[in-house]
Amino acid sequence: MITRRTVLASLAATLAAPAFASPKTPSGIMELAYSDHSPRNMLDIYRPEGPGPFPAILDIHGGGFLTGDKRDLRVPRQVLDRGIAVVRMNYRLSSQSRWPAQQDDVLSAAAFLQKHGKDLGLVTDRIALGGRSAGAFLAVSAALSMVQAGWSPAAVVNFYGPMDFGSMDADMARLDLKVTRPPADSAQSVESLLVGYAVGDRRKEATAMGPVGRLAMMAEGVRLPPLMIRHGIRDNIVSAHQAEHLRTAWHRVDPLTPIDFQLLPDEGHGTAAFGGDKVLGDLASFLARYLVPVMSG
Repeated sequence: MITRRTVLASLAATLAAPAFASPKTPSGIMELAYSDHSPRNMLDIYRPEGPGPFPAILDIHGGGFLTGDKRDLRVPRQVLDRGIAVVRMNYRLSSQSRWPAQQDDVLSAAAFLQKHGKDLGLVTDRIALGGRSAGAFLAVSAALSMVQAGWSPAAVVNFYGPMDFGSMDADMARLDLKVTRPPADSAQSVESLLVGYAVGDRRKEATAMGPVGRLAMMAEGVRLPPLMIRHGIRDNIVSAHQAEHLRTAWHRVDPLTPIDFQLLPDEGHGTAAFGGDKVLGDLASFLARYLVPVMSG
């Protein structure tokens, strides 16, 4: 079970570590080490034009927890144009370390940005967490741990992420779609490889470790950050019902928190619309609403 104490303990080494030198390019800072747990613990920072400092989104790649790289993530010009920096991070893959190492890496990266953000041209108290697919699971999970530790992110973004491993197969069975991936319940699924057991054999445990299960254990009235959700209705890898579960659970805990929720009718898992002007424009507007302060005349 993740508690405030375990979250703070996992951050202690990161908060004590100095910033490491890294190559700079005209667009930002590349390959900056945020932790010494693994050679993969690197991030890139892309800043808008201008003097800064800038709020930022920490963006987390997908790949079923087993593959992927921060370089796979597009840096949305729409976000930079709204005066928001984009930080892309790598994390330990499930072939290297089991859960919760991946969440620990996100927490370490967030803590690194909070400690060193001023020197990096960032506003340290206006950082959002976001991700796609597996990266969305990590973003939402880490955000909940940050809330429990008393240092909530400014906003959270979930693009087509799994949110409850225990219900993934039942959700997919409710859709009239051809499924090409192994069942989440099987020992060969990316979800089972992440947690180290077959989800179907320990379903309650698999649900409890994920965002929906963790929210179910939170008391009503806990303040949660604003949440943006986008998911394709024709997703045959992660059912759109997973997005609905998260929305319901988020609102149960904090009925007043804003949720920007849309299911895209003709889209699958990470298909074209998620990199298009509409969705990325929506993302930029959402982040600007909660990260960029309104300047009075």
